[in-house]
Amino acid sequence: SMLRSCSKIEARRTLPNRSALSISTTFVRRPYEPTPGAAAPSRKDTTMKVMVIVKASKNSEAGIMPSEKLLMDMGKFNEELVKAGIMLAGDGLHPSVKGKRIEMSGAKRTVVDGPFAETKELIAGFWIWQVRSMDEAVEWARRCPDPMPGEDAQLELRPIFQAEDFGAEYTPELRARDEGLRVEME
Repeated sequence: SMLRSCSKIEARRTLPNRSALSISTTFVRRPYEPTPGAAAPSRKDTTMKVMVIVKASKNSEAGIMPSEKLLMDMGKFNEELVKAGIMLAGDGLHPSVKGKRIEMSGAKRTVVDGPFAETKELIAGFWIWQVRSMDEAVEWARRCPDPMPGEDAQLELRPIFQAEDFGAEYTPELRARDEGLRVEME
């Protein structure tokens, strides 16, 4: 099994119930936190943020964990993203069997338990990247190790809205409120 192929060190660094995860938590990075005394990479030339969505597969939905080789390859790729100042966040997600959906119709809210049917529409993980352009994001995505070896895999890249995208409706008061929330979250 994949769990047996991972080293004891790798097994200690993961969540206790590895078989329930769609993508291991060992190869993802949290938002960049520099070593004490070290400066964070600067990307003053970035113009956009992009969400990179790793689409789920039959194996990820079945909770089949990645191999040690994939963990190593993905860890190296994430290190390159962080060193380049591209990666802001990233995580793998449990299979949809552990998920919930909230369906909304007017004031009515309905909770639906997973699993969810259309695997090709589900998400197994994500990154948030800061890049100069969508072309730069595509260049980085093409370098990504195959996240679903032995299966067809898909990454979906979606630009994240920026304040100017909302036009006049995004008033100075709304901007100030949102900036206050950003500061509070840091």
